[in-house]
Amino acid sequence: MPWATAALALVGLVGVLVMLYPSTASWVAQYNQSKIIVDIDRAVDEQPLNRLDEAIARAREYNAALTGGALVAPGSNVPTGEGTVEGNLDYYAMLDAGNSMMARLRIDSIQVDLPIYHGTTDAVLEKGVGHLQGTSLPVGGESQHSVLTAHRGLPSAKMFDDLGKVKLGETFTIEVFGEVFTYQVIETQTIEPQETQALVPRFGEDLVTLVTCTPLGINTHRYLVTGERVTPTPIADVERAGSRPEIPGFPWWALGVGGALVAFGVVVAQSGRQKPWAGPRRAARTR
Repeated sequence: MPWATAALALVGLVGVLVMLYPSTASWVAQYNQSKIIVDIDRAVDEQPLNRLDEAIARAREYNAALTGGALVAPGSNVPTGEGTVEGNLDYYAMLDAGNSMMARLRIDSIQVDLPIYHGTTDAVLEKGVGHLQGTSLPVGGESQHSVLTAHRGLPSAKMFDDLGKVKLGETFTIEVFGEVFTYQVIETQTIEPQETQALVPRFGEDLVTLVTCTPLGINTHRYLVTGERVTPTPIADVERAGSRPEIPGFPWWALGVGGALVAFGVVVAQSGRQKPWAGPRRAARTR
């Protein structure tokens, strides 16, 4: 029966769409994040060099006035910034590229290319990486420790889902106001719920720690990846600064959606051509 066939085909189509939703939503989110990164780079390119240098200098002044660090405490989804700043220095006025964006984070080994925002509010962590207020701004420098955090397991976006796959010795980069900083991973650790972990600066070291919740979907622990700055910055990292994001790449999920729609259409069309079933024919009577 045509209507029954069409209904079954529709159920199958809905099933395919549900299965493809995570990859589709992730692709769309990454596409939007890539557009934001392009906007950051454009805004930076339009600034005179002296303005960029001034922004970096003010960020380093902020870091010099910062004391303390951060604490990863049990029961908290994100670290708590405990640093305080002496003087009249407005955190949100530092490295302001527009819409609270400050920089760009690249982790090539797990295909991460995300904007970095001021703060770690829920609104920020829904759309990108948050810089933890109370820790050093990500502009490098001895005895500085910047903390960046992002979610795992969001149904609509892939943020730090694969952070646990980053290995010791691999690198990630931060692009901020025309500067490029490369960090090599020197430490990874999972923090138990009952533990506390201070993310304070270490004398003479230039560090960035990436933080997310773990295990995926449970979020009872915190996972930390700490990198130490590589100096001088590798030429390859400098040369590709400001380049367009290479992800999300081709939308393979679109082929699945298109194929499901075509199959649904073919089934409905074929069922519409079939004649209604009239039952078996009776043999003609002869007299």
